[in-house]
Amino acid sequence: MSAIDDLPPLREVIRQHALSARKSLGQNFLLDLNLTARIARAAAPLEDATIVEIGPGPGGLTRALLALGAKRVIAIEHDERAIPALQDISARYPGRLEIVHGDAMTFDPRPLLAGERAKIVANLPYNIATQLLINWLTTEPWPPWYDMMVLMFQREVGERIVAHEDEEAYGRLGVLANWRCETKILFDISPSAFVPPPKVTSSVVRLTPRAEPLPCDRRMLEQVAAAAFGQRRKMLRQSLKSLQADPARLAAAAGVDATRRAETIPISGFVAMARELADIRSETA
Repeated sequence: MSAIDDLPPLREVIRQHALSARKSLGQNFLLDLNLTARIARAAAPLEDATIVEIGPGPGGLTRALLALGAKRVIAIEHDERAIPALQDISARYPGRLEIVHGDAMTFDPRPLLAGERAKIVANLPYNIATQLLINWLTTEPWPPWYDMMVLMFQREVGERIVAHEDEEAYGRLGVLANWRCETKILFDISPSAFVPPPKVTSSVVRLTPRAEPLPCDRRMLEQVAAAAFGQRRKMLRQSLKSLQADPARLAAAAGVDATRRAETIPISGFVAMARELADIRSETA
């Protein structure tokens, strides 16, 4: 018996269904059910919660979420080899697991939620993890259809997500993530916990959407951050030229000198520059 239910151990599930991890799918299976339970608990409270899980694979995290009380799990799995293993879990937890064989990059779970808020909990495939997060952070309208994300990334990506000004990892992703969410790295997971073991440590990150982010046009914010960090070693007076707007005017709107560099500008400063850019664009329209 496993630590959380009476289904077979994950190694046996993988052998039974010939679920060798595929690098092309970014797969690294987490087999320690104590760790999958720890990830699930990070999304508490689970009672009455609907969970959207991406890339469940053999279902270790899926089982933990269900065993710990999730009302419903919508599992989106691209690898058809994993579907039978997930169907075994569905039989063990009847009516609580909905399996979607599809691509998380294009699948929209909102029609399955019927207006209900969900939580996104996943050991994300490394090769699409950052783009999936950006998709969720840029969803409209805001507040979004989820009220929490508990996600596993490579440690380096996790550090970029939670970074603020004057931190080495601060960049476009940190601006977007922390503008719209409160972020925190909860704990790390060693490569040895996975099959096959990745070359890097992983981090579990929690993102909680802000009900009212600082107001600005998201697209303008993304453009300002992209320009500023696209030449991050240059001063704003140089890096912001690509926006076809006066860099000094943008910097003044943020209350900073145009000789500053992107990594020293707080999120509030980027928001102020995004607002000013919107005004400039409207003046020239």
